[in-house]
Amino acid sequence: MNKTKTYPPVSGTPSDKTITYTRFELAQRIEHLVFLISFSLLGLTGLVQKYAEGAFSQAFFSLIGGIETTRQIHHFSAFIMMVVSVYHVLVVLYKVFVLRVKWTMMPLIQDAQHVVQDIAYFIGLRKHRAFYDRYNYAEKMEYLAVVWGTFLMGLTGFIMWNPITVATVLPGEVIPAAKAAHGGEAILAVLAIIIWHFYHVHLRTFNKSMFTGKLTREEMRHEHPAELASIEAGDVDKRPPLKVLRRRQQIYFPVAFLLTVVSVVGIYFFLNIETTAIASLPEGETAEIFVPITPTPRPTPLPSSTTEPGAPVGEMTWEGYFGGLFDNRCGTCHGITKVGGLTLATYQDGLTGGSQGPAIIPGDPDNSMLVQVQSAGGHPGQLSIDELNKVIEWILAGAPEK
Repeated sequence: MNKTKTYPPVSGTPSDKTITYTRFELAQRIEHLVFLISFSLLGLTGLVQKYAEGAFSQAFFSLIGGIETTRQIHHFSAFIMMVVSVYHVLVVLYKVFVLRVKWTMMPLIQDAQHVVQDIAYFIGLRKHRAFYDRYNYAEKMEYLAVVWGTFLMGLTGFIMWNPITVATVLPGEVIPAAKAAHGGEAILAVLAIIIWHFYHVHLRTFNKSMFTGKLTREEMRHEHPAELASIEAGDVDKRPPLKVLRRRQQIYFPVAFLLTVVSVVGIYFFLNIETTAIASLPEGETAEIFVPITPTPRPTPLPSSTTEPGAPVGEMTWEGYFGGLFDNRCGTCHGITKVGGLTLATYQDGLTGGSQGPAIIPGDPDNSMLVQVQSAGGHPGQLSIDELNKVIEWILAGAPEK
């Protein structure tokens, strides 16, 4: 078993600001950038859905065209993150198994010692901080948090994305539990990046290595002195002999291919095993539909009503009653979110309607989509019989706005 070598701290030189060391390869920087973009989009589009009634969320939905667009961006970003995660696992396995590089991101007993040494430094019992290697304990914990968070978000995301499939093998209570865990972990991840990562990487010291790929000798002396000492002592990972490399590759590549196939199939089923509850129902029999000549049946108007066509219904106007009614009953789906292209946020929006036509046609409740949908019953924002009767009377009276 190889023991970790230690080297004395290196001293500074006048050229420390000009000498540079490669810290991240181009492929690593691209991977980080793609992960950064996908994570940012997931955090933004996820939190506005979690707090959909907030002013910022409503403004965001208006800006990009509704909550459905937000969900599409969220789902696409999740797909990109899954692909990046699979790629990262394959690269790590290649470096560790084939190239035999040091697994420097894994926690060691030495990291616990560094924690104690740093605490001693912070309270004045030590003159300098711990002697960090390639990654310090904080960076390792942050990396493991990303691994854990990605796994948890992927698992809970699958449950929320495919609730019907999950409910066939697990209790239904798993679905709201997954939603709570997904939202909670999202808040934790975003706050960790903003508060922890941004402070240590971009505020306390502006570390540009993930963008330039390099650190100066001066930065290495302060941030990774043990790594700098080992590099200058010649203790670096060496490429294996070609014969050994080929033998390891012959084992790695078939395994990597199998893992890739399994991952691709898994991601495909993640995205396509289920769409909606309606689409998942078995297809019914095809039969000719009988369409009666008479108008669409609707509830009988209230007996006490004496409203005449063309006359206002007292306070029963858009501003006096119906605007508030629709906002209360229909605002979740047909407010800023515009499900089906329909919003009932204003009187003119109701007259304009959505993809199925005008929601309100003054004087013509039979052809008003609002009345047709509500008369069928079972709508998520279903009106009561009394409320629907009032809507019909109001439309018969010309649907006055004021």
